Amino acid sequence: MTKPSLPELLHAAVAAVGGMERPGQAAMAEAVAQAIDDGTHLLVQAGTGTGKSLGYLVPALAHGDRVVVATATLALQRQLVERDLPRTVEALHPLLRRRPEFAMLKGRSNYLCLHRLHEGVPQEEEDGLFDPFEAAAPTSKLGQDLLRLRDWSDETETGDRDDLTPGVSDRAWGQVSVSSRECLGASKCAYGAECFAEAARERAKLADVVVTNHALLAIDAIEGAPVLPQHEVLIVDEAHELVSRVTGVATGELTPGQVNRAVRRAAKLVDEKAADQLQTAAEGFEKLMELALPGRLQEVPEDLAYALMALRDAARAVITALGNTRDRSVQDEDAVRKQAMASVENVHAVAERIANGSEYDVVWYERHDRFGASLRVAPLSVSGLLRDKLFTDRSVVLTSATLKLGGDFNGVGASLGLAAEGVEGEDLPVWKGIDVGSPFDYPRQGILYVARHLATPGREGSRTDMMDELAELIEAAGGRTLGLFSSMRAAQAAAEELRGRLDKPVLLQGENTLGELIKAFAGDAETCLFGTLSLWQGVDVPGPNCQLVVMDRIPFPRPDDPLMSARQKAVEEAGGNGFMAVAATHAALLMAQGAGRLVRATGDRGVVAVLDPRLANARYGSFLRASMPDFWYTTDRNQVRRSLAAIDQAARDQAAKAAV
Repeated sequence: MTKPSLPELLHAAVAAVGGMERPGQAAMAEAVAQAIDDGTHLLVQAGTGTGKSLGYLVPALAHGDRVVVATATLALQRQLVERDLPRTVEALHPLLRRRPEFAMLKGRSNYLCLHRLHEGVPQEEEDGLFDPFEAAAPTSKLGQDLLRLRDWSDETETGDRDDLTPGVSDRAWGQVSVSSRECLGASKCAYGAECFAEAARERAKLADVVVTNHALLAIDAIEGAPVLPQHEVLIVDEAHELVSRVTGVATGELTPGQVNRAVRRAAKLVDEKAADQLQTAAEGFEKLMELALPGRLQEVPEDLAYALMALRDAARAVITALGNTRDRSVQDEDAVRKQAMASVENVHAVAERIANGSEYDVVWYERHDRFGASLRVAPLSVSGLLRDKLFTDRSVVLTSATLKLGGDFNGVGASLGLAAEGVEGEDLPVWKGIDVGSPFDYPRQGILYVARHLATPGREGSRTDMMDELAELIEAAGGRTLGLFSSMRAAQAAAEELRGRLDKPVLLQGENTLGELIKAFAGDAETCLFGTLSLWQGVDVPGPNCQLVVMDRIPFPRPDDPLMSARQKAVEEAGGNGFMAVAATHAALLMAQGAGRLVRATGDRGVVAVLDPRLANARYGSFLRASMPDFWYTTDRNQVRRSLAAIDQAARDQAAKAAV
């Protein structure tokens, strides 16, 4: 039997999922197959509607080596595991004459821990000795969640938190899950043979395709101890999110509450001297944190350095003591010890990292109204880490609808540790970028309108002219508006103002779950939805109920963002353009994602309105516009109002016809 060609395989897979073959999808599949064959790396920009998951799954399955697919969102993981992979495997089975296996793998804390569920959480002094299931009143929300989790544990096959519908609070889930550091290990745990997390790891070891998330991929790269099975091909979908997810995993934090929790957990397991030393160090740290002012610490102040060294040394003494003593009076001592060790090791690691003061780290204070002050440390850049850990010993494909910023892949490539495309050298990963386009006709389906006549937005103060413009645009569109704001304060102010002006419902992020808000927005043509960051990337509402996407301003990082400003300064000190490399690139990525909310299907029509004249007037405006879909561009406010009114009328006529 002759080996089936890639077009044959792709045709079978597309038919199986009920899709349409797209030229961009075929071009992507060929490029992915070539990169895997050559052992090189590929960046693929594939617009919404291209069918990019099949564009990488089909060549990867055809090649036969083990593949890890890492995504940023739960929605895409579910789509891959519940829809795309089962149908694709079934369709390719007769042609490949083998049936590739696939599995989902997440971090340990995503799975129900049977030991925690049945033995309870190791208790701390302040809580008293109680079983959380008994202490939580069955009528309370926590009590109801815990009872439901106990019932669910008898039914679930995966123990995966994301399979529990409806979900439970973080507090409830914390009672029945453990981190990898807190886990006793399958050989020492009475429930090791039934462990959901261990079962997931075993399934992943046997699978040809392992679907995971960016965070676990980052942990695998950073911590040195592999959590993912050995693989020859890595595919990173939603790759525009990778740098921020890796940065998040590589960020350390110390708070007085966290340190005090470590003290309480360790106190009953170590001698009085070690416990007192950690208690004293914790008190000194807490006093300092009461005076902490938000902002970056260019250098660690002397008093903080002393407090951190005291914490580090005390934590080290406790870790040693924890390893030496056994206390038979402590119930379920192994679990108590593991939990204490995890807390103290984290304090030790972060205190030591900040006290050592690496030039490659950024350190800052944050202050939260509810949780108080925290001390944070993050890498100045993750590009070196990604270059060394991601692009060795395997072929890597990175794909997203937004990887080309300002017209090329070099900005995103640099953030991943890649040299400019085409530059070769020893130890430099070999890669190329390909834009396979989009099935949508952007110039005919959408308008990019920049409100050039408005005043340039300042850092503070109301924008009366912007509110007037926004109200007029929504009226012209008949509702149907997704409002993307650069801050929650701006979104709240706009919602409050327009609820008083318009007779259209205005939903606001935070007033309900995101899923419920999007469902309500998608279900009613007159409804508007306002919000901030997660809406810029997380809304998929095809059809006439989202025909106007408004951005209040260019979403540059805040000037007082410690990490972004430190990264910008580092680029400038190296002779580069810090503003373009960091702030403009950050804004371009968000604007490309935000503008992508408008056209989600071939019949969609509408307007992306940017209420910030800098997009038309500033020198960097052309870079930002080149990063967005190729909509028809105008600054004519009257033209846009006429277009919106016509689109609204067409949608009303269509709805009336459908109702007859």
